[in-house]
Amino acid sequence: MDYNTILELAVELGYGLAICGAETFRVEESITRVLQIYGITPEVFAIPNNLLVSIETEDHKPMTRMRRIGYHGNDLDSVERFSNLSRRICEVRPDPKTALEWLHQVNASRKQYRLSMRLLGSLIGAAGYAVFFGGSIMDFLAACLCGILVGFVSYFFDKKKVNFFFSTMVCSFLMAVLAYVLHNAGIADNADHVIIGTLMLLLPGLVFTNGLRDIIYGDTNSGINRIVQVLLVAAAVVLGTATAWNVVSSLWTAPLAAPTADHALWLQCLAAGFGCIGFCILFNIHGKGSLLCALGGALSWAVYGLVIKNGGTEALGYFSAALFATFYSEVMARVRKYPAISYLLISIFPLIPGAGIYYTASFMTQGDMALAGQRATGSFVCAGTIAVGILLVSSLFRLYSTLKQNRHK
Repeated sequence: MDYNTILELAVELGYGLAICGAETFRVEESITRVLQIYGITPEVFAIPNNLLVSIETEDHKPMTRMRRIGYHGNDLDSVERFSNLSRRICEVRPDPKTALEWLHQVNASRKQYRLSMRLLGSLIGAAGYAVFFGGSIMDFLAACLCGILVGFVSYFFDKKKVNFFFSTMVCSFLMAVLAYVLHNAGIADNADHVIIGTLMLLLPGLVFTNGLRDIIYGDTNSGINRIVQVLLVAAAVVLGTATAWNVVSSLWTAPLAAPTADHALWLQCLAAGFGCIGFCILFNIHGKGSLLCALGGALSWAVYGLVIKNGGTEALGYFSAALFATFYSEVMARVRKYPAISYLLISIFPLIPGAGIYYTASFMTQGDMALAGQRATGSFVCAGTIAVGILLVSSLFRLYSTLKQNRHK
């Protein structure tokens, strides 16, 4: 048996999944299943920045391959392609060299949106969520400009593989300055809405979701690693927007916030779905799956709104919406044979407390620590409630899958 080729196949498959944004458990399980098809029982250890695979040959000689995982992307279409390849190998059990050739073909056939489409995705995402958070038509137009700016700067930093903390801070600063300038020029009615809508482009939704799913599947180290990244990105957003407020305040008068429009629930859902289409582009989701992911986002917010309208608390609303989003993603993943992470990530985007993060930074900058603490606490409660909802439903589906596999043995 050609152990070198088999080991190369397994490691490269896991590496491809990891750099495209797959969860840790998906990386480890894909490698394990492929190797078991060839009669090998491996030891696989993956964390966000490292992959280690160890096997034993027929003559009891150990072989180990390690691969460092560097810059992570948001390529969910490629996660689906690599996952399908893993299932295909397990079903067909081809010659290892043939399987490795299939892997090279998948790498060569990966689809990526062009820069123009990525900028369009940033525009749609920012503009949709500017309205979602109560913005006017003028705020919608201003957010389009800010979204394009963030999209272009993020694309440049991604190409250069710049540290995510620095890139997020710079994008937050430049975007907030532009929003304040547009407000002072009379183009935007409320700079806050423009900034919050555009900040959604910078929030690490994939890292947050993967962190929770890693914890669910017992990969605590990876989960905590990802959650720490989320906190660092949130700190970068706070630092960038706070610096922008101070700079603008020193040049002009302090930006004043206009009243927030109380949009009807149907318009909020429509804006959320519209913004989610932009995020489908940014996370490289293709085909009709994009519309189904965006639909999940709109429906999740509809669940939240209905709970609130019927007298439920905010925490209950977020919990109910997170339950629905997770259930929707798990069902769609099984119906369409597509990784659940794509549906879950987009479906929970309207629930992410982007406004809470921004207002925490705003009140801290203005010296109102009481309100800043109140907003920060609310954001943590919101995030924690969403996490509990995701953990509960995902754990139940995980238990069901385990019981189903045991019955077939």
